[in-house]
Order: sequence, then structure tokens, then C-alpha cells
Amino acid sequence: MKEGKMKAVFCPKYGPAEVLELREIDIPTPKENELLINIKASAVTRSDIFIRGSDIPLLFRIPMRIYLGILKPRRPIIGLVFSGIVKQIGKNITRFAPGDEVYGMTGFNLGAYAEYTCIKETDSTAGCISRKPKNISFEEATMAVYGGALVLQYMGKGNIQKGQRIFIYGASGTSGTIAVQYGKHLGAEVTAVCSGRHADFLRSLGADRVIDYTTTDTLDGDPRYDFVLDAVGKAKTSKLKEACKKALTANGKYVSIDDGALQLDSQRVDGLTTLIEAGAIKPVLDKIFPLEEIVAAHKYVEEGHKRGGVAIRIDHESGGAR
Repeated sequence: MKEGKMKAVFCPKYGPAEVLELREIDIPTPKENELLINIKASAVTRSDIFIRGSDIPLLFRIPMRIYLGILKPRRPIIGLVFSGIVKQIGKNITRFAPGDEVYGMTGFNLGAYAEYTCIKETDSTAGCISRKPKNISFEEATMAVYGGALVLQYMGKGNIQKGQRIFIYGASGTSGTIAVQYGKHLGAEVTAVCSGRHADFLRSLGADRVIDYTTTDTLDGDPRYDFVLDAVGKAKTSKLKEACKKALTANGKYVSIDDGALQLDSQRVDGLTTLIEAGAIKPVLDKIFPLEEIVAAHKYVEEGHKRGGVAIRIDHESGGAR
């Protein structure tokens, strides 16, 4: 690779995974209030799939196009989450120094499918950044920051107490696997919904009961839950999901990860780091793809059978991901 150049994945138009293409472009220069991050890993998130535009539900299509670009992405380098090393800082940066291992999200700036990106250290719709947990890899960190931020934001709405009963619909995905562990950390009794092939795995994460949505569409015994988390979003419906909405206690709460935008909050991510370093949460990594296989990675995620998350390894001459 040429001096001063980096690899990046471009999305020149909306469409299926095949629209993504690898290019070589200039490494960006950080402004006075920005950090230059040498990205070691990114991930293929549910948001990335929507942004690429292959199968956006009609409910989201118009508002997403207004924010992201009507006919094509305004910011063609997509990718929402990153983990890596601070390479350079602007003169106004106070929280970080070169060499710090960090992770975060890029917000509406996107740009995480690249070897480098610039990001502000202050929270905004353009991203948030925190120090990476010391006890996980760069790839695992991308699972943690996306799924963990979702879980802490939406499960926080439930004010979950020790001994309460909670229900996680879509428990085998990036956010669902973290939700199961976080629920147990809070002392709740956790019922997890997934396909049967993931049942034993979710029990190993702490789930007290596992329901196979491929064979079950009702809740036997008239159970009641204090909190229900829909970890797959409103676009996916089923008789079982409708049943769990009706299975709440008098003061129970049903929350979907589609209930409002994901808040880019570095303090919340700092809290996630504390949980991970204490061993309360372990991000689940299904598969790692190199940057050059980004098309295959997107196709794999779209199949809908992953367990945990899918990371993108972004190597650079200065050193690859752990």
C-alpha cells in the first residue's frame, strides 16, 4: 500500500451486498478537536445492513434516505462501530493520547469500514468513543459496543430488580446474548427466545428458560413478565412475539430496540467497559471476516442465523488485530 493511503470499503449506491467495493484512498487528517483512529476491527451490524439499503422496511426507508442520502449514501464509506488504536490527536483533545486502545461508534458520520477514521472525543450524532476493555480482543470489542449500548439503553427503561422475571425475544443475536447476561447480572430470572440450535448455548450464558420460536408460538401456563425486550426489532413479527406482549405484569414494560434512536453516549459505554472487565458480560463473536471479504460478511449476516455478532478484521502494516 502506498504511503499515506488506506483501504476502505465504499458503498457507491444502495443495493445488495455486491454493491460494496474495496478502494484505496488518502488517510484523513484529524482536526483540532478530533482523534485519528487506526481501526483494527469493525462489524456488520443490523444498522449497516439497513444503511446499505438492500432490504429496508418501508417504515424506515423515507426517513433513512433523508438522513443518509436520497439516491446514494452521502458518506460512501459505511460502517458504524470500530475498535482500534489512537494514532494521532488534535491539539484540543484531553481524554485520549496516541497509543490508547479505544472502541466506539461513528454515528451519522459512518466510516468504520476503513483502516483509519477521524472522530471527535465529545459525544454527538457523529459518534462516541471510550477506552476498550482490556480483557477482550479488538474484534470482540465491536460486538460489545454495538450490542452493549443497545442493551444498556433499552433495558435501562425497565428498572429491572433482583428476582423479577424478564423475557428476551431474539436472544441469540449481538444484543440478545448481552441482554441475557446483563439480566442475570441484575439478578433477574431470564427467559430467552431463539431457534432450538442455540438453546444450549443460551443456557450456558445464564438463561433460566429457553423457548424455540421455530416450534412454539404460545406461552404455556399464563406466565407473567416484569420486562420484555424485543431484541430483533419491530420489522420481525410472530405469534409468539404478540403473545409475550400480552404476558406482562400489571406494571410490566415491553421495549423494542426500535423504540427511538440509539444514543451515542460514551459514559454508558464506559459502564459497559466496567461490566466486561469485571466478567459480568462477555461479548459473543460468531465469525470474523477480513475486510477484503466484506461482501461475504454482509451476506452471512443477512442469512439471519448468526450467534452473537460478526466482526470485520482490518489489518494494517502497523499491526493487525489481536
